[in-house]
Amino acid sequence: MKSIDTLTPCPCGNPAGYTECCAPLHDGVAIAATAEELMRSRYSAYVLRREDYLLASWHADTRPASLRLAAQQPAPSWLGLEIRRHEAVDDDHATVEFVARYRLGGGRAQRQHETSRFVREQGRWYYLDGELKN
Repeated sequence: MKSIDTLTPCPCGNPAGYTECCAPLHDGVAIAATAEELMRSRYSAYVLRREDYLLASWHADTRPASLRLAAQQPAPSWLGLEIRRHEAVDDDHATVEFVARYRLGGGRAQRQHETSRFVREQGRWYYLDGELKN
């Protein structure tokens, strides 16, 4: 797991410090109020290699056993998150379209453009799955 200066702007793009943005979600002190907030916190968890949080926020029906983030070589260098669209399907289902930019090693910047599906169960949002876009 990577560390972060608590005064640094949050990796998710919120200018508030990490301790006021995604850290309470990562530490289990708070839960995401919306699917977009969960998406942002999951992006920050990828940046910080918080596999524990990523797995805990992934719905049990689609959750992998492990992400093996520590074994990724080269590790991605995350460059930024752009939320393109957040749509509530109903009270307990939502989609978030986003673009996450990253670089592997010294290579060219790449992007992951995805529409993710989220479900809320017992008041808590979970990542269900996603569809990659070109």
